[in-house]
Amino acid sequence: MKQTLGVLSFVICLNMTATSMALAADAAEQDFAKGESLLKNNQYAEARATLEAGLIKNSSNVRAHFNLAEACRGLGAWDCAEEHYETALHLDAKSRITGTREPRLSKMKVWQSLEEVTAWRLLEEAKGLLADGQAPSDKMKQAEEALDGAHELGLNTEQQALYQQLQAKFPGRRSTTSPDSLKPDGSAGEGFPTHPRDVPMALVPAGEFTMGSTLKADEKPVHRVYLDAFYMDKYHVTVGQYAKYLEATGAQAPPEWEIMNQSRHQKRPIVNVSWSDAATYCKWAGKRLPTEAEWEKAARGTDGRLYPWGNEAPTRLHANFGKKEWANHMALVPVGMFEMGKSPYGIYDMAGNAWEWVNDWYDHDYYKKSPTKNPQGP
Repeated sequence: MKQTLGVLSFVICLNMTATSMALAADAAEQDFAKGESLLKNNQYAEARATLEAGLIKNSSNVRAHFNLAEACRGLGAWDCAEEHYETALHLDAKSRITGTREPRLSKMKVWQSLEEVTAWRLLEEAKGLLADGQAPSDKMKQAEEALDGAHELGLNTEQQALYQQLQAKFPGRRSTTSPDSLKPDGSAGEGFPTHPRDVPMALVPAGEFTMGSTLKADEKPVHRVYLDAFYMDKYHVTVGQYAKYLEATGAQAPPEWEIMNQSRHQKRPIVNVSWSDAATYCKWAGKRLPTEAEWEKAARGTDGRLYPWGNEAPTRLHANFGKKEWANHMALVPVGMFEMGKSPYGIYDMAGNAWEWVNDWYDHDYYKKSPTKNPQGP
């Protein structure tokens, strides 16, 4: 009899827990609906408080995170907006993978909003650092880096006005910063003025790795290759960086440049560039294109993995892929957005988003006769 009562008590507790969860979910949905209504009426503070209360009860609602980001954006709470746009994108990508029946977001709209609020956050950060008149040198450097970061994201008219005001606090500084150009040792490349920030580069250590695969004839045979150590940029060359190169050299712009060279695309990768133009850009930057072997080691490391992140099949958390339409450059996303897709050396976008040129020419049978140390291509 005691045992039976114990079982009944356990079942009742379970049912009460399930009921509590259902009530909490209903209460969260009411908060989300009310918050969205307040947001539509531009009652940003009330919307923020209501949506935050709902997310305490249910933190996995994609639309609620997006609406909270919009409310914070309306309040000029840039950190809050940035956090919840990013969370909305993460949850949306996760629901697409798992097949969860969540309302789908317009990812392009969210990316654009995220870039805008990030630019605002950086501009406000720079403004705060420069607020006390003659700021110390370390604060000046931080402010300068924040301004450069905002500029690379692309600025709207209002942001551009603030950017120019803050730029004026740096005597002798150009309104358009010099390209990211320093070598790993900190020295400037040929033809480059000194830039206040290094381009982030990754060290790929010397040693052997497995090159090739068994999937296609021109990728066979799988073989071991030794490479000396080298550095590689951690990010694709962006539209903004390439624009500075064109301005400095007067080189011919690539096809559809007028579409790519817009403020909202400045941190997306440059595409439609020929091999010779890519090689010339790298030379101007005091660098060069990687060899095919260098590119492959930088992408896969030394364990023979299939993808930069491992052997797991690609998902929307790893890379930008599967886009069938150009969409005026909107099919591509800003560089360095996929933390889970980095290579073993911390290099972004080695799979997806855009193709990369290498220094080698193509030869169908090159792997059968290539040197086992520092191959340079046919």
